[in-house]
Amino acid sequence: MRASSTSFHFLESTSLSRGPVDISRSQLSIPRKLFFCRAKFGVSYKAIIINADSGIDGSFSSRVRVVPATLVAAEKEEAKAVLNLFLKKQGLSNAVAARTINKSDIFIDHLVSRLHSVHKSRYLVGRELTTLEIRDALIPYLESLHEEHGSILVDLLENFPNPPCQEKPIGHVSPSHLTPESKKQRAVSRVSETGPAGHLPPHILYLIDLGMDLEQIKGITRKFPAFAYYSLERKIKPVVEFLLDLGIPKSDLPTVLTKRPQLCGISLSENLIPTMTFLENLGVDKKQWAKVIYRFPALLTYSRQKVEVTVDFLSEMGLSAESIGKILTRYPNIVSYNVDDKLRPTAEYFRSLGVDIAILLHRCPQTFGLSIEANLKPVTEFFLERGYSIEDIGTMISRYGALYTFSLAENVIPKWEFFLTMDYPKQELVKFPQYFGYSLEARIKPRYALVKEAGVKLLLNQVLSLSYHNFDKVLKTKMKKMHSYRASSDTNSCQDLQPGIE
Repeated sequence: MRASSTSFHFLESTSLSRGPVDISRSQLSIPRKLFFCRAKFGVSYKAIIINADSGIDGSFSSRVRVVPATLVAAEKEEAKAVLNLFLKKQGLSNAVAARTINKSDIFIDHLVSRLHSVHKSRYLVGRELTTLEIRDALIPYLESLHEEHGSILVDLLENFPNPPCQEKPIGHVSPSHLTPESKKQRAVSRVSETGPAGHLPPHILYLIDLGMDLEQIKGITRKFPAFAYYSLERKIKPVVEFLLDLGIPKSDLPTVLTKRPQLCGISLSENLIPTMTFLENLGVDKKQWAKVIYRFPALLTYSRQKVEVTVDFLSEMGLSAESIGKILTRYPNIVSYNVDDKLRPTAEYFRSLGVDIAILLHRCPQTFGLSIEANLKPVTEFFLERGYSIEDIGTMISRYGALYTFSLAENVIPKWEFFLTMDYPKQELVKFPQYFGYSLEARIKPRYALVKEAGVKLLLNQVLSLSYHNFDKVLKTKMKKMHSYRASSDTNSCQDLQPGIE
């Protein structure tokens, strides 16, 4: 890392209470949001100031975000790979591109800062960027630098942030026609304008034939402008045909492409197929690819390092390789969660309730995508306020992991209030927390009404979990036994009243 006389200051203290930073050296007037990293040797986290909007006087307001050093290091490697690819496309040899990157440490840090600035909302909720998202954020910026500086681009990178030529500053590398909004407008125009013959572009007609409508395509393009420029023959059609061959119904393709239009930009031979092979080796069921991709198409756009970090965490929690493969198959979304910001804190929270983390992850991995403050704690507090102990709650979540995925207002509270009208002790819910997973109107109330009408008693489990056929069978059996018992009791009573025979 170069000296700290740049717009990226690596300070020894992690305190964020200092005032405005005075940057005295001549700097590039790059229209970006300032991004300061403060690190402490031996500490695996870096405090990142997101939304650091610099003012004319150099002051800034900020929001703090802690980003694991391992993630920053991974993103630096991704940024280097993108820069290397870009330089080689400009005609540089492998040796020259590598040498330039080795001399451009500060510029690499600058590229990482742009990722956090452009995608700050992703980091604030603990979501990491995919390789494609990193490329899509950096390549247009690199292209704008090349358009402005051309032959001196290498000098610019190696001497960043000090301009190699002061009379040609880089202050206007983002002219009006390169703003994000104008790029969106140009992209939308590209997919919606008709040609001389009055036809839409071929790739748009192809997508419409798949079942997408023009407004849907425009929506995708607004969110992801690069989608407008994908080649039909080299990009879109090969990926679509590949997905169809995997067993994804044609009717599902609009949903898949809407969820992850970046799929159409992936090379089948260099990225998509090797990634799938890698995931299959981790245990993803190759027969289930159609379902996996439909559930979470973004899985195929994550780097191997990102997937391995998640797998290592699952293994650390005590899951076998077989269980990990099943989790990745049933709930591939878990790969999108940041291990240090999301998965590990959630595991610690459930562990404080006495829950076996491996069992919970295996049964209900989606629980680990919930917010501790917004989702988990309110449910815990709800049951504590109603007389249940921490041990009771731990048992409930261990037996029924989905319990915390339900809305308090729309699900838990209405069902609790009805439960209070039923003839069961509170501990019945500890034995059978699955009660909260059944429909109140379609299952709970009708079944319980039949039990009350029959005048018998059944365990809550028997009332709700049995099929209609078995429930009816158990109910009739209980009624028969009850009538038999009453008849027997009546007979015995009559015999007791008869006079004795001498």
